[in-house]
Amino acid sequence: MNDNRSGQVWPEALGRLSDSGHAPEGTQGTPSERLVSFLSPSSFEAEQYRGLRHIVEESGRHVVAVTSPTPGDGKTTTAINLAGALAQASETRVLLVEADLRQPRIGDQLGLGGSDTRGLADALADDGFTLPDVVRHLPRFNLSVLLAGRSPASPYEALHSSRLDELLEEARSRYAHVVVDTPPVVPVPDCRLIARRVDGFLVLVGAHRTRRELLQEALAALDPAKILGLVFNGDDRPRRGYYGYYTSPGAGGRLSKARQ
Repeated sequence: MNDNRSGQVWPEALGRLSDSGHAPEGTQGTPSERLVSFLSPSSFEAEQYRGLRHIVEESGRHVVAVTSPTPGDGKTTTAINLAGALAQASETRVLLVEADLRQPRIGDQLGLGGSDTRGLADALADDGFTLPDVVRHLPRFNLSVLLAGRSPASPYEALHSSRLDELLEEARSRYAHVVVDTPPVVPVPDCRLIARRVDGFLVLVGAHRTRRELLQEALAALDPAKILGLVFNGDDRPRRGYYGYYTSPGAGGRLSKARQ
């Protein structure tokens, strides 16, 4: 895809993922079946998230956000699976941050519940909370999670606080990788506040779903230097066999190297 504003060429994609993008809410205690990095780590789908992990590791970016132009493109499912793929390295400390304070879904997908659990919004509102006060560690998955917490009256004002800088700086000092699930870019301005505090972005594009003009609007709102690449989600082209998926010309899931 060409960005005519800057003359730069965006990477075609970091990967093409097979889920439909909008994960159903899980029952408390039961992770969503779409969290393949946790539940089916040897599956073909999990390998695609390991491809994203490789791109993030190679980029050297410490705090990476996952976003999309509009709701329902699959950003939350991808953020969780990317964090899970990064956490498969047993000696690596990974934090997943739910910064979508308007429609938080990470707790449901991980089977944690969480709408009344202390989280990011609480730490933003009260500087008496440190990061360990609001982070939950999941030993089974070698992953720490900062849920959204109690929904604030004004998510934009909450994220505008300098406390977000402090919390992310603390996270940088404690974790090797920080993955941030942000609100979608186009409908609300929240992601543009978060963009100043992260090192890089993965932008989810819903195959056969995201309109080109909305993708262009989302890319125009983000710093081009921070965009690691695009991820096509819900691509339904045939795989042509496991290894052929990577090597055959035009194969639907071939990964391309992101700009660093």
